[in-house]
Amino acid sequence: MIAYTPVGLPVLKDAVVNISKGNIFSEFFLMGVATIGAFAIGEYPEGVTVMLFYAIGEVFQTLAVKKAKKSIKSLLDQRPDEVTVIRNNLLKTVKAETVEIDEIIRLKPGEKVGLDGILLSESATFNTAALTGESTPDAKLKGDSVLAGMININRVVDVKVTTSYKESKLSRILELVQNATSKKAPTELFIRKFAKVYTPIVVFAATAICFLPYFLNSNYQFETWLYRALVFLVISCPCALVISIPLGYFGGIGAASRNGILFKGSNFLDTLASIKHVVMDKTGTMTEGVFKVQDIVLDSAFNQEEILQMVNALESHTNHPIATAIQNFVGTVNSNLPLLDIEEIAGYGLKANVDGKELLVGNFKLMDKFSITYNMQPDDIFYTVIAVAYDKRFVGYLTIADSIKEDSQIAINKLKRLNVKTTMLSGDKTSVVRLVSEKLGIDNAFGDLLPEDKVNKIKEIKDKNETVAFVGDGINDAPVVALSDVGIAMGGLGSDATIETADVVIQDDKPSKIAVAIKIGKQTKKIVWQNITLAFVVKGIVLILGAGGVATMWEAVFADVGVALLAIVNAIRILRKKF
Repeated sequence: MIAYTPVGLPVLKDAVVNISKGNIFSEFFLMGVATIGAFAIGEYPEGVTVMLFYAIGEVFQTLAVKKAKKSIKSLLDQRPDEVTVIRNNLLKTVKAETVEIDEIIRLKPGEKVGLDGILLSESATFNTAALTGESTPDAKLKGDSVLAGMININRVVDVKVTTSYKESKLSRILELVQNATSKKAPTELFIRKFAKVYTPIVVFAATAICFLPYFLNSNYQFETWLYRALVFLVISCPCALVISIPLGYFGGIGAASRNGILFKGSNFLDTLASIKHVVMDKTGTMTEGVFKVQDIVLDSAFNQEEILQMVNALESHTNHPIATAIQNFVGTVNSNLPLLDIEEIAGYGLKANVDGKELLVGNFKLMDKFSITYNMQPDDIFYTVIAVAYDKRFVGYLTIADSIKEDSQIAINKLKRLNVKTTMLSGDKTSVVRLVSEKLGIDNAFGDLLPEDKVNKIKEIKDKNETVAFVGDGINDAPVVALSDVGIAMGGLGSDATIETADVVIQDDKPSKIAVAIKIGKQTKKIVWQNITLAFVVKGIVLILGAGGVATMWEAVFADVGVALLAIVNAIRILRKKF
């Protein structure tokens, strides 16, 4: 009793608490009945030892879970507690959470950025591994975004804070990872439901093993059959399944985080493992999203400088890469221009009033929408075209060119090796979209699509009973990201709306991570089913041996605690695997 008390009482207490909540048939109940029964027939050493090993197993299981969670949190939580802020021309070290928006923080070489902001210094180089999983330094120029968790590498720099400590991108990533396990995978949900049905069946089966032989065996001995029933109870404890399977999914989420991929729930690991079709946006997803102005063709009746200034001012009200290209070409935005009633029309472009006259900047569908006539064939122009109309008259157009990401070809090759179909959907010109898709070897491509057209294309694919993942980055991609089986957002350049809607976020904007995410999903599912098979096979064999009187309490301990520990070791293996 002295040996049993420290290891047995906590388990018995948990059993009583569960019974009071209506959960009678828990693993604590099974272990309690088994050990108390062992005492009843005089098997004191085995009764104590079974509970001792069970308690040790629970400790190891708890440590394994804590280690997995701790490794993921330490991997992601790169926010320093204190930062150096410039106040009244003096440097002060303060708590990061106390710094307000628009304050300026100073970073020495080797220091981590504590809050999101924009770089005020002319240039700097940062280690972005905490956010992207990539160790390659990232060069930033004045005005570029700098995110919490990045490490300043080479010089003293100043950063203007743009978000509060709790609203930084890294804080949101941490919150999403910590909440990810609340969205359970179907396998995980099934095992929990299974355990609720399985455990009562085991209790009734053990009761049958104890008493049924009385009616079938003339040499029936109560102690012998009670011992076999108790062994049966210990073996059948479902903790190996209940603990190791959630840990397997958590390991998958952690492995993805190490590779700069954020899963918002373990259910998406399962879904990605069975993905058959990946549909992707073009601009900012498979291409750099960094446009350059190629040609300017404007009606000589208009002042070219004034038109370009108005276009630049209107485009500054959107975060689309085209706006950046125009600003890089035209220069600083003229903030004195009287732009009123600014409106972004998804899939078309922008509209505003300047001195009471209507200004339209977008594609030629925008011109058609507002009945603007033009004497040209847009399809004859190869590059992306930005049409301009002012005061109900067609002014002309600008051509914009984008470049394919170096990583895009690797992404398509990896997806092909996984036997995944690929389709590109874009609002850009069909000729441009087809050229990009042909260069990359994408199976299907469609251009000149409005957001609702993309939605219809996704519906057509899903109607063929194909599991679909959509990858996008723009605000107009949010509807199709939400509609697809798994929505994947590019987290670096992507809009907040798409990132919030997406199920998976790729932090470094590399399309090759799409295949990595699918591989992690497949590996996680494989490990989970390995654990399920291991638990059922070992327990099944030892259950039969126990019912037949061959297996003792020692084999029962291995079938319960031993299998649980083996399953846990297998589950956390994914955290060390390279993809």
